[in-house]
Amino acid sequence: MTIVITCFEHSPDGGKGLARDTRVRWALEEVGRPYEVRGVPFPKLKEPEHLARHPFGQIPVFEEDGLVLFESGAIIFHLADRYGGLLPSDPNARSRAIMWMFAALNSVEPSILDLQNVKFAEGDKPWAADRLIVVKDRIEQRLRQLSARLGHAEWLDGEFSAGDLMMVSVLLRLKPSGMLNAFPTLAAYVERGEARPAYQRAFTAQQSFNAASAPA
Repeated sequence: MTIVITCFEHSPDGGKGLARDTRVRWALEEVGRPYEVRGVPFPKLKEPEHLARHPFGQIPVFEEDGLVLFESGAIIFHLADRYGGLLPSDPNARSRAIMWMFAALNSVEPSILDLQNVKFAEGDKPWAADRLIVVKDRIEQRLRQLSARLGHAEWLDGEFSAGDLMMVSVLLRLKPSGMLNAFPTLAAYVERGEARPAYQRAFTAQQSFNAASAPA
């Protein structure tokens, strides 16, 4: 059965790989599974056809052989669990890789999303400047903690895993801000993730899809 992922018809980032479908594409490339892409324009995200797949009207959505999943973390865990290659065989190492997936989504990503919100969605509010300071402080605290834990290791816990895929995907959202530049260890970590052939294929595919669907 063909795998289909649903993404933005035209991503807000213009194909820079920051939308969450890129991390799903990356996981699919890592596990060696072909897939098709369904693009949804923004107005249709809240229409019944898409809401039947994703009740919150977001992306990505994953479909395979009658299974429909939303939430990028759940999709990537499913791929890693079903097809192998992204989770270690050792039970303890496997649990730690899953732990890092949760850490990326719950401990690191929320403040990064706050940064985007305060800059673009809340930038005209009178309290935006003060909130921006608080949000940046929270991000820097997390980056210091993560950098200290990573140290000089190549990946978070031995071999590359779904935990690294998720963490790199989350940190990539900081690249436009330049905040990673103050943490050379993490910047190099992200670069290693971007250099993986599977990521390169996923990024190119996402970029090409956006170019093809860009408004005239």
